[in-house]
Amino acid sequence: MPEKVFNGIPASGGIAIGPAYLYHPEGFSISRRNLKADEVQEELDRYQTALEKTRAQISEMEEKMKEKLGKEHAAIFQAHQVVLEDPLFKEEIPNAIQTRRLNAEFLLNESLEKFKAVMESLEDGYFRERGGDIQDVSNRLMRNLDGGEKDQLKKLDREVVIIANDLAPSDTVTMSTDTIKGFCTEVGGRTSHVAIVARSLGLPAIVGMQTITSEIQEGDMVIVDGNKGLVVVNPLPQTLKQYERLKENYEAFQKSLETLKGLPAKTPDGHQVTLAANIEIPQELDELARHGAEGIGLYRTEFLFMNRESVPTEEEQYVAYKELATKTGVSPAIIRTLDLGGDKFLTHLNPFQESNPFLGLRAIRLCLKQPEIFKPQLRAILRAAAHGPIKIMFPMISTLAEIRESKVILNQCIQQLKKEGEIFRTGIEVGAMIEIPSAAIIADLLIQEVDFLSIGTNDLIQYTLAVDRINESVAYLYDPGNPAILRLIKMTVDACHRAGKWVGMCGEMAGDPIFAPLLLGMGLDEFSVSVSVIPEIKKVIRLMPFDKAREIALAALQVKTSEEVLKLIRDNVPPELKAILF
Repeated sequence: MPEKVFNGIPASGGIAIGPAYLYHPEGFSISRRNLKADEVQEELDRYQTALEKTRAQISEMEEKMKEKLGKEHAAIFQAHQVVLEDPLFKEEIPNAIQTRRLNAEFLLNESLEKFKAVMESLEDGYFRERGGDIQDVSNRLMRNLDGGEKDQLKKLDREVVIIANDLAPSDTVTMSTDTIKGFCTEVGGRTSHVAIVARSLGLPAIVGMQTITSEIQEGDMVIVDGNKGLVVVNPLPQTLKQYERLKENYEAFQKSLETLKGLPAKTPDGHQVTLAANIEIPQELDELARHGAEGIGLYRTEFLFMNRESVPTEEEQYVAYKELATKTGVSPAIIRTLDLGGDKFLTHLNPFQESNPFLGLRAIRLCLKQPEIFKPQLRAILRAAAHGPIKIMFPMISTLAEIRESKVILNQCIQQLKKEGEIFRTGIEVGAMIEIPSAAIIADLLIQEVDFLSIGTNDLIQYTLAVDRINESVAYLYDPGNPAILRLIKMTVDACHRAGKWVGMCGEMAGDPIFAPLLLGMGLDEFSVSVSVIPEIKKVIRLMPFDKAREIALAALQVKTSEEVLKLIRDNVPPELKAILF
């Protein structure tokens, strides 16, 4: 068989090598059965028994998940218990059994098909991922109606790499790292449950691989490169040998990082920076201490808005932000205000269809247009800040007026809280994100209005180079090393330092070890990255002399192409760092 290489979304770092195991959840034979009048009560009892069994199984899985990964990850099964309280399960199906005199399996499957059609019509990836929870609960209930549990993953007696369309929470809770060495799924993103569990278990994983189950046969030798998002099927002998060496080096490197947890991100010649974490969802908060994060440089608040049909109340938001403040303790946490829009929109917040949502009513624009959404969030943040050093950051700033208008609304919230006698923090630090070229160009003006700036490279690259970062046709143009991007970054850093204020970066570029020497040399004060990446970036910084990093940065701003930039980094980092990066 010839060697084949496939691309996906890297969800969890590391390298796994082993035979493929194609996981297909057990199918159900669903037939329509008409009930006689005297069979209706028996069917209701059978359905109720299956419902109670499902509830007990979910409780058992919750306890297993607590033991395995902690209570934060077990919260997914609390959500599953809530799903079972839905009228669909508690009322609609029992009523249909009585009125339509049909068997429970058929009615449940009928409801699921309708649900599936609705979920597939949604463009929002977050909703599609959360819809998987309902599907998982329904499948478990169906299995109990169909005769009980058929869990293939529990029966594995050999080391394998799982290849699946998707993996449900009930699949992942029973995963054994003794037999399962990694996995690939056709669906999912970096925020999906399966991706989060993979990172927590330390299993290499790739998601969003689309048609991978039809490209691989049972038993094929596969390599999962969770660092690059690559799957190699039936590798050639030289490829296999290369990856075995890479796997060994990666595991040795990861082991060496454990010793860095309590050490500062300080260069050999004494220059120190802050290494903070980007937090997508609350479950990741428990990982801060384990990876040595020095606070939170970006706390995304969209999760509060995107798993529901109505806007969260001030009190609900306050509870979430208070938990954040409590868990981070004395370390600072920067909360980014609502950043919906572009590829993550909710129709109940924006009823108008936009021909180009990435250039439309999103992020701070949406909040300023709808202060009834913005003010409760700001009030909740101010109140939560009484429990810890929380800071506020406004996203997608493009003009000075937007910062000023946002600060006016923030001040209104402060005055309201004072008048109401609420406890909150005064003098809270306020920052803005640099994600649009116009903001980078006027960074010297913006920094006069705020306490800090944070560079969001994901959008900055997208808007500067006119590249849709999820469009495969132009993906080659999405280039962090492009000289235009480097000049905008340097312009922003210099503007902040001239004003005597600090500047950070919370985009993906900050978490790329190859660019760490360059960003260090440009004078970046804070690197805010995915939690799991922190030790690796710290390792790079602790091996990179600051004087040498500045030389690299100065030279990089003079070259003409990104290829020359990468060559500069490769040729000028210390030998021990070159071995890690290249």
